[in-house]
Amino acid sequence: MKQRKIGNSDLHCSTIGYGTWEMSGSMYGDIDVDAATRAIHSAIDHGINLFDTAEVYGPFHSEILLGKALGEKRKDVIIVDKVGFKYDESQDESSKKFGGVLGRHSEYHHIIKRAEGCLRRLNTDVIDLMLIHWPDFNTALDEPMRALEKLKADGKIRYCGVSNFNTEMMDYCLKYSDIVSNQVGYHMFDQRMEKSILPYCQEKKIGFMGYGTLGFGLLTGAFTPQTTFADNDWRKWKGGDAFWLPIFKKENFLRELKVGKRLAELAAVYGKSLPQLAIAWALRNEVVSVALVGMRNEQEMKQNVEAAEWQLTETDLKEIDTIFKEENCPTYFDYPMALND
Repeated sequence: MKQRKIGNSDLHCSTIGYGTWEMSGSMYGDIDVDAATRAIHSAIDHGINLFDTAEVYGPFHSEILLGKALGEKRKDVIIVDKVGFKYDESQDESSKKFGGVLGRHSEYHHIIKRAEGCLRRLNTDVIDLMLIHWPDFNTALDEPMRALEKLKADGKIRYCGVSNFNTEMMDYCLKYSDIVSNQVGYHMFDQRMEKSILPYCQEKKIGFMGYGTLGFGLLTGAFTPQTTFADNDWRKWKGGDAFWLPIFKKENFLRELKVGKRLAELAAVYGKSLPQLAIAWALRNEVVSVALVGMRNEQEMKQNVEAAEWQLTETDLKEIDTIFKEENCPTYFDYPMALND
């Protein structure tokens, strides 16, 4: 698989990264742990070398599952982890309801403490890239940045980064840390990053990690007008909103399904699938270091990998734009970036 460099680091990652939010067990519906483990092993065999997780996924379930699944293959991959939340620690970590999330918390000593837990759950001595998951508006941004630099100096992490930070925040962070990446949502139904974040990352030589590449399921072809979500699925909790965009509200959802059907027809001309088209679209922009994709089983993984070499033509991209216009489906280019989700 093709690889791209993450910002000004020496990390060279596969263009498709393995996102583990779906393995939380509490935020994306139920997960077959054995199938997910097999998918992780197969992903490495197929050239995927970047695995993204976060302590809040579960909490902790994705980290634990990933750490166990990687085993001796840990040395062959790049692990990206994210911290920056506070938890109710009155329950045992093995409990599914352990540590109810109490909110964002990025104070210096808290970040240091949380990172130790991440290392333990992932069963590793060092995390390749540690990100502050969301901006904590009650703490000056220099605190988490100085904490990441301390962790780097102590050999606990190799590189520092952020997630869901806007350009002003990144400007401030760069005074205290040589951040190498920003991880933000990016897919066909959410093109906000093209307005300022992607140009900024290109100018500052900061890597860009796009999550939600398949539109949180909208670009998989798996949804119908009758689709509903389980109680342990964030797409139900949010009342139709996804990171400040109303993409799961009924009227928009039905319109997006029509777009998805037409995009699938376009992909079929090349013998490709809708998810493969979505991945190829995200990777058309060279500023994107990696497109993160959730993969619950080997079948999904193998299909996704096949998109890595597909380069869309200008004609393809114009046709995609035409489909969105004809279906009156917004891409939200001018909408504000989600900072409080």
